[in-house]
Parts: sequence; structure tokens; C-alpha cells
Amino acid sequence: MPKDNLTSLSKLVAFLVPETQDELEMLYYFNWIVSHVAMKGSCHNHIFCNSGVEQITVIAMHKDHNTSSSAPSTRRIRHRRRSNEIPHELSKLNGTHLLINDQDKYKSMWIRAHSSLWMVGGFLVIIYLGHLYIWATVVVIQIFMARELFNLLRRAHEDRRLPGFRLLNWHFFFTAMLFVYGRIISQRLVNTVTSDKFFYRLVSGFVKYQMVICYFLYIAGFMWFILALKKKMYEYQFGQYAWTHMILIIVFTQSAFTVANIFEGIFWFLLPASLIAINDVAAYIFGFFFGKTPLIKLSPKKTWEGFIGASVATVISAFVFPWKEISVLPVQWHAMWLGLFASIIAPFGGFFASGFKRAFKIKDFGDSIPGHGGFTDRMDCQMIMAVFAYIYHQSFVFQQDYSVETVLDQILGSLTLEEQQILYLKLRQIFQERQLKGT
Repeated sequence: MPKDNLTSLSKLVAFLVPETQDELEMLYYFNWIVSHVAMKGSCHNHIFCNSGVEQITVIAMHKDHNTSSSAPSTRRIRHRRRSNEIPHELSKLNGTHLLINDQDKYKSMWIRAHSSLWMVGGFLVIIYLGHLYIWATVVVIQIFMARELFNLLRRAHEDRRLPGFRLLNWHFFFTAMLFVYGRIISQRLVNTVTSDKFFYRLVSGFVKYQMVICYFLYIAGFMWFILALKKKMYEYQFGQYAWTHMILIIVFTQSAFTVANIFEGIFWFLLPASLIAINDVAAYIFGFFFGKTPLIKLSPKKTWEGFIGASVATVISAFVFPWKEISVLPVQWHAMWLGLFASIIAPFGGFFASGFKRAFKIKDFGDSIPGHGGFTDRMDCQMIMAVFAYIYHQSFVFQQDYSVETVLDQILGSLTLEEQQILYLKLRQIFQERQLKGT
């Protein structure tokens, strides 16, 4: 059946059946209309023929009359459907639609491959530029993810009555960003601006009072929220307040571990992120050509063939990935464990995101990346993987015993230039005293 016809039918069902009606009954109405029109109508190019439309129109008028007479008249607020939203009836009907049976799959694959090549090229350039550029990229991705998640519970009608309320969400977002990243990169910024006294004092002062600054910024946002409360809008405003804080937890928990991995060494950021990308690509390819057995109802297009094929491909890729400048053992075994996690456990982040999208009746979180959806759609598995990679590195790779290099790194990363000079003078004094005692 053509897509336009299905859209028309879905609109008619939405009119015939109230939103509080049972989902199975709504699906029954939808199927009844399709079969009824198919039986009554005789035209080939148009789904709505005269005989079918007459009976459906009578039902609609009868339903509208009963509704208006039995219930008090209330204004029905119509919400504009977002571009990434799908009708609930169509999502139910397409629940068993596999990628291997999709007639437009080659077109979709071409769009997906084209945007993937751009992403890979940009990713390689950013990796080449170094740590701070990778961190800046993570920040940009976070902003896009937050925007997509903020929009899920936005209502245009309520937002028009609350000017500046969206700005409050971003105030909390950037306050959380300042708090999470302040301790991680602050000392590194101090070391990069030591040539300029003004910027050196500014950054070193921020490092010292970073927690106080973040606390009072949050308190300012809290007071702003309380003063912005309006009658008959309390439920919506407190819902947005809770939703904002949940987004901050989801976004910044994983991103903090991602940034920590970056500064532990680009390798520990690059390997986990690459394994997730390899797993996604392999799952898509195996499901594209061989997928016939549905894997999970939350994500109808995922198949067992794609899951198993991606797992094997990811583990093999993990084992052969670090083949230059690193000895075969033990890094190969570390990579293999990361590959097992990326192929077996991390996909559940994608399943969680699929259930999340079904709860909000949307197809994708956004449309920023053609063929992929939004940035949140691409980062669902990366969020779980980043946390595991950091915990694994700290538990099984990071050496707890202190060496000269470890102590020097901590000195350079934790002390300001003035404190380093004081430490140098004290060490020099200690060495001179020992030499005098030795003579």
C-alpha cells in the first residue's frame, strides 16, 4: 500500500478512535478500514472509493455526534508532529519489518554509507589534532545530544507562555559541564597559558574556586526556576526540571569517563570507540544481507544473524587492531575483552534507546546525520562502552605502584607553575644538605 494512503488512514483512525482507547482496539479499527475499503472499493489508483468512504463517513459523523452529546465540549489542542515521529499504528504494523525485506534498503544503505564516510574522515582529522580537539568534539556532541533530548518533552503551547524557560535548561547544562570538566582539564589549561600572566592568574583562580563557582551557578538556576513558576503550569515546569536533571545524568556520566579515557591516552579512547563503530557497521551489513530472525521486539530490524556476525567481526577486529608499536601481549588480550563487551553488552544501550524512542513514539532522536538519525542515536552504545573502558583501564591496566614518570606527570598536572618552582627549590635544598652531610 502506498505511504500516502497509509498516512491518510492513520489520520482517519486517529479521528475515529480517542487517544485513551486501547491500542489493540485502535489497531482493529485500522485493519477494519483497510479491509472494508478494499472490499467495497473498485478503483485501482485511489484507496478511498465512493462506497467505502460513504460508510466510513457515516461512522465518523455518528461517532462525532455521540462524543459531542455525551461529553462536555473541550478544546482539543493539536500538536504538530515532528519529522522524526511516526504514527503509532504504523509502528505496530511494522513491528516485524526486517531490513532484508525492505524495498528501499539499497537507497538507505547509500545514504548511510555516504554520511558514515564523512564522519570517519572528520574523526581521523580530529584524532590527528590531539587531545584538546577530541575533548572539544565530545563537548559539541554533548550539546547536540542535549538538544535532541530536551526537545522530546517540549510543548510549543506551554513554552510560549514561559519565555526564557528553555534558556534555564541550558543554564543547568553548561553549569554541569563546567563542574564535570573543570577538574579534568583545568590544570592542563594552566600549563598552556603560563606565558601570559593575566590568563595564568585567571585560569589558576578558576581552578582554585571552581567548585564554589559551579555551586552558586546552580543555586542561581534553582532560584530562577522557583521565580519562574506560574499557575496552571506547575506540572509542566516541574516535569521539565526533572527531565533536565535526568538528561544531565545520562549525558555527563558517560562523557566524564570518555574525557578521562582521552587524557589517559588516545589509545584508550580510540580503541573502544572504534570497536563500537565496527560492531554497528558489521551488524548492519550482516543484517542487511542475511538477517531473517528477529532479535528483540524493542528494535524490530535487529536480527540474530546481524548480532552474531557483528560479535565475531568485532572480536576479530579487536584482536588485530593494535598491531603496531605495541607488543602482542598483553594489549591484545585487553583489546579482546573490550571487543567482547562491545559486541555482547554494549548493544543493550541501543536496545534501551529503542525502547526509549518507542515510549515517545519517535523513529529517531533527531535528523542531524542523514541515514543515522540524531547524535543520540549514534552515541547510545558509546555511552556504556566509555564507562566500561575507563573501569577496565583503572582495574587491569593502570599500574598502582609509583614510578618517576608517574610522579612527574602528577606534579605537572596538579601543581601550578609557582608551586612547581617552590618544589624545585625545596628539592634542590634537600640535595645540597645531603651532599654536605656526605662530605
